[in-house]
Amino acid sequence: MNLDELLGRAVAAGASDIHLKVNQPPMLRVDGAIAPLEGAPTLTSDDLNALLQVAGSAAPHRLATFRETGELDASYETAQETRFRVNGFRQRGQVSIAMRFIPRTIPSFEDLHMPPGIRRLAEMHHGLVLVTGATGAGKSTTLAAMVRHINKTRSEHIVTIEDPIEVIHPDENCIVNQREIGIDTGSFSEALRRALRQDPDTILIGELRDSETATTALQAAESGHLVLSTMHTVDSSETIGRMIEFFPADKQPMIRSILAGVLRGVISQRLLPRKNGGRIAAVEVMVTNERIADLIRDALPEDIPTAIDEGSFYEMQTLSKALIDLVLAGMVEREVAAGVAPNKHDFMIALTQAEKARAARGMNQHANGDSQENPMAPRSADDVEEAQAPPLRLLSEAG
Repeated sequence: MNLDELLGRAVAAGASDIHLKVNQPPMLRVDGAIAPLEGAPTLTSDDLNALLQVAGSAAPHRLATFRETGELDASYETAQETRFRVNGFRQRGQVSIAMRFIPRTIPSFEDLHMPPGIRRLAEMHHGLVLVTGATGAGKSTTLAAMVRHINKTRSEHIVTIEDPIEVIHPDENCIVNQREIGIDTGSFSEALRRALRQDPDTILIGELRDSETATTALQAAESGHLVLSTMHTVDSSETIGRMIEFFPADKQPMIRSILAGVLRGVISQRLLPRKNGGRIAAVEVMVTNERIADLIRDALPEDIPTAIDEGSFYEMQTLSKALIDLVLAGMVEREVAAGVAPNKHDFMIALTQAEKARAARGMNQHANGDSQENPMAPRSADDVEEAQAPPLRLLSEAG
């Protein structure tokens, strides 16, 4: 079986991921659901071994390691210059492969329908910004859009440390050096230490995995660099807790103090199926202000969701607010949004209120006989929340 031909068919079918397993045809994930590639034959053990050799051909040393460990992480580019992230592994003594399609075109914030708080974080010049979510939640795509924005709007040096390199960033206004673990450098922690000697302005770390990497990332953020990275956490509160738990208990008060000073924000996202096909991200955005910095120092992460909910002045938004906006915009079904909301009951009440507010605004416009909006009518989930909430305590931005 020709791998490039197989991947070309998968991309044409709109697949985000391709799964190859013995005794199954190639399986494609399209809009979140997995189904077989139409007309494709069942794969044999020999097929999988041959496909793995091709998929890992750019990193022969990793293929050698695979024979010892049963694990392979690499990137693959077809003759048509289409890129994929590759993960090879063994299961029940057989080879399996998972491949993720990496679009060549780097999306903008507008392409991704991202809220303005993400642009705000991308325009920071120092500190730590974390993008979080489960595997497959679109973290790499959001990071790529942030690097794209920096690359187009500044004249700086960007260093990325990835495993493997996914999106290729051309030099635009910035120079971009991209380092791949296992090919260009030995480890995240070593590459990050070396990066501090390479005159960077922005450092992208593919993932914060351990205390050593987290320590160096905090040091880089403290020393005036903008550090972008990811974690496998579901929201801002869990992210902050996980960062602190990287360290032993006796060091955690110091880490809280450092994190309160350098953390600029957390972007937590989930991918949802769109009504008309495709997927779209629902995003919680936390932007660190004095109130949130105090909560981090005082070990009160459970109060962070309330601070986010009351932080629209800083372009923050909760996941529930993001979900309501997606439903009101006709992009996501009510049931889909309710299924991922932090509290389904509260979400349905807030959504119903937002829908009634929109209907009332429409009636007011009709009664006025023109297209002028009623200035007293809420226009979004934000407006509904503000109409019901006490006045916000406005705080100056940390840092």
